[in-house]
Amino acid sequence: MTNPPVKFAVIFYSTYGTGLAMAREAAAAAEAAGAEVRLRRVRETAPQEVVNGQDAWKANLEAMQDIPEATPDDLEWADGFLFSAPTRFGGAASQMRAYIDTLGGLWGSGKLAGKTFSAMTSAQNPNGGQETTLQNLYIMGMHFGAILTPPGYTDPVIFASGGNPYGASVSADGSPLSDADKASIRHQARRQVELTMKLKG
Repeated sequence: MTNPPVKFAVIFYSTYGTGLAMAREAAAAAEAAGAEVRLRRVRETAPQEVVNGQDAWKANLEAMQDIPEATPDDLEWADGFLFSAPTRFGGAASQMRAYIDTLGGLWGSGKLAGKTFSAMTSAQNPNGGQETTLQNLYIMGMHFGAILTPPGYTDPVIFASGGNPYGASVSADGSPLSDADKASIRHQARRQVELTMKLKG
């Protein structure tokens, strides 16, 4: 009798599309690695008139309408979860933090403990707070009692994509993801799924 597949949630926020592309890449890699995947977007909290005032922001929000919004139930369901959020002043975007603030009930009942957790981010430039954003998200994971699964330097693709051992981090300049970025994201997601499978036995 085979074990049921690992349940894996990719929770992301995206303003202009980089985060969406990263999340889709991670979800596809996790699925290819044998996981049952939920791809979920964090709810937009900016006023609609602000979003409508920027064509790229509005277009990206419209492009994501087929993706369900994330709820705490998605993390309760998952055996492992990967967060992707853009950097805002050295931390995750406020939309992601607003979602995190809905998780108090799960945290209080211990339902996030023992699950694997990894994180990805993007910023306008490589020194725009990417590492501190990931570190702050991992501190959150420590509060949950989650098992942190950053990629470290476990594959040469980490070096090829910029060398960030904390998680995939992309310079969001409006360009498509590079092949190195995609490879790094895929490695991170695949590694987390494999580690989650081992933990589930």
